[in-house]
Amino acid sequence: MKADERQQRLVLEIAAVDAELSRLDYRAKHLEEQQRLDTVTAEHRAATDALATLTIALEDLDGQVAKFEGEIDAVRKREDRDRGLLDGGTVDAKHLGEIQHELEALQRRQESLEDSLLEIMERREQLQRESADQQARIDGMQTDLAAATAARDAALVQIDQSRHEASGRREELSASAPAELVALYERQRAQGGVGAGRLQGKRCGACRIEIDRGELARISAAKEDEVLRCPECSAILVRVRDFKE
Repeated sequence: MKADERQQRLVLEIAAVDAELSRLDYRAKHLEEQQRLDTVTAEHRAATDALATLTIALEDLDGQVAKFEGEIDAVRKREDRDRGLLDGGTVDAKHLGEIQHELEALQRRQESLEDSLLEIMERREQLQRESADQQARIDGMQTDLAAATAARDAALVQIDQSRHEASGRREELSASAPAELVALYERQRAQGGVGAGRLQGKRCGACRIEIDRGELARISAAKEDEVLRCPECSAILVRVRDFKE
């Protein structure tokens, strides 16, 4: 295949654009902004889970508070009934002692229930404080989460814009280069390799492997418009000196 130096430069430019597109794809998959967002999201999720745990614990304590308050109320009603019997003066001597004994037991029961209720209420107040602190922490994280999301989205927009510009440049270059040369370049890329590389001293710019003397002699002897291939990676090997990669 024959192509003059200007045409061969075009495939080098296409290869440079493809390298840029690959870098953009890699960056899109390994965004620092995405990693930051993932970290903030995980922290926010953990904080939300912790708040949910506190909420469940508070609901459980609320149930215990209601239970103890119900038991205390029942004890008080029983005490009121017994005191009413005593105050009514209708209780005989036999039952009087039983009622008084029951009142003493009820008093002890009420004190025990009230002590337990107090412990639960203190625990409940502590959990309420922890819950409020956790909610404040989550509210603060919302700002970080929004900022991290905005930064990630902005980075992706920039990458998409750069990818769009590079793709447009690639189309222009491909349209300017000989179709046969572009087809050769694309076939090479389809095999998983770099489509073209510049001869850099003794090395192929595509695979970076040093070419042996025999092959270098053959390359040196080839005409300038002859399209050469790297003997190691088969990429189009372009012989230009001042190409900026």
